[in-house]
Amino acid sequence: MNYRMIGFVIGRILLTEAVLLVLPMVVAVAYGEAALPFLIPALLLAVIGLALGLKAPKRSNLYARDGFAVVALAWVLMSVFGALPFVLSGDIPHFVDAFFETVSGFTTTGASILTEIEPLGRGVLFWRSFTHWVGGMGVLVFVMAILPLSSGDGHGMHLMRAEVPGPSVGKLVSRMGDTAKILYGIYLVMTVIEIVLLLLGGMPLFDACIHAFGTAGTGGFSCRNLSVGAYDSAYFDIVIGVFMLLFGVNFNLYYFLLIKRFRDVFHSEELRAYLLIVGTAVAAIAADIVHIYGSVAQSLRYSFFQVASIITTTGYATADFNAWPEFSRAILVTLMFIGACAGSTGGGIKVARVVILCKTSLGDMRKMLHPNAVTTVRFEGKPLTDRNIRGVHLFLTVYILIFTVSVLLLSLERFDLVTTFTAVASCINNIGPGLEVVGPMGNFSAFSPASKLLLAFDMLVGRLEIFPMLLLFAPSIWKRRLITRKPTL
Repeated sequence: MNYRMIGFVIGRILLTEAVLLVLPMVVAVAYGEAALPFLIPALLLAVIGLALGLKAPKRSNLYARDGFAVVALAWVLMSVFGALPFVLSGDIPHFVDAFFETVSGFTTTGASILTEIEPLGRGVLFWRSFTHWVGGMGVLVFVMAILPLSSGDGHGMHLMRAEVPGPSVGKLVSRMGDTAKILYGIYLVMTVIEIVLLLLGGMPLFDACIHAFGTAGTGGFSCRNLSVGAYDSAYFDIVIGVFMLLFGVNFNLYYFLLIKRFRDVFHSEELRAYLLIVGTAVAAIAADIVHIYGSVAQSLRYSFFQVASIITTTGYATADFNAWPEFSRAILVTLMFIGACAGSTGGGIKVARVVILCKTSLGDMRKMLHPNAVTTVRFEGKPLTDRNIRGVHLFLTVYILIFTVSVLLLSLERFDLVTTFTAVASCINNIGPGLEVVGPMGNFSAFSPASKLLLAFDMLVGRLEIFPMLLLFAPSIWKRRLITRKPTL
């Protein structure tokens, strides 16, 4: 491993976080609040970042293992330093709670330990939601978009491959850095459009920015105790709901729209499956809750928003879906696991993997009936290699293992099974709210510090597609050299 280059990249990332802290500091000063909670961590990050990232090492190679290590360390360190403003401001005095909140922000989970949101300072609220926006497309992708990290473009691919969610990742253009710029350019434009639409509906500028950050990153932090439901506006529900679904789409498709490759968009197998799942879930839940709201229009409104919020793993709420019938709650829990599209800002297993798993399962069943038949699994019009399929199966195997162990460990807290199960599901799938104690009107404050750290680990595992975090916390894997080639996940 190239430890000097890893340190250099980490230094650049910490310098970037120091600059990012300037924005909430400006917001705090504008609202007459103290700047020190942001200034002190920014200076600390700047010093460490300059010490590590001032001069690039002569050997600038970054390979697959280095990429995994950089991604895992970057997310943990950014969360550790990002927690300091919460502690220094006194809004979240305990560091474990602040770390949980920050990890939840950067991983765009939206799970919170806060029982009251509105009393927090404006600077802290802004930073809390801004972490969604930065983490939505990926911390490393953000840094690659603004800073050159490596002389070799293939090395940038290792960083992006280790961080971007989905079964595969590729370049839109010849250089990885240019690909990152394109992705974040589309991301920024869509965020600004949503802010403008929310302002046109009468939402205050600060609130519009907070909810646009949460929607863009599919994170779900709000500046209101009742989340989006506090506004009780069908207009806001539709705007935020539509944008949640848009941010849950593979961003490569938006680039194809820009360069007029409409055929690639309209023939996207994953996009069609994603829209079919959303449409079916909205109709089923609306039919199940129509007796609660008394009209088809109202039931469709609440069903659409909550389905969009859960499948994209955003976690905003306009209704207490914890009180909905069991059928509707079961659908929402299922959507938690499916998640959004690969290459989007959403979490979960990803629609692409679900489609591939269904196709490979059907293919295996055909082989059982016709052992001599030659079958080829195709996805997005291309045949999948054995390596691609093994990667998806490996992901699901490790995912189930971590999920099961996390549920068993969390059950020591002696909460009811629904709370325990959905708490882990919401964190590992980066959703935010679960059911019962951690429902849309609840929070995670009742868990012990050890359980909060476990759930924070699950959030990082879910956001980083499992393997970077496993390799960070299980160094013996490095010694056995189980991963020596380019990763396929």
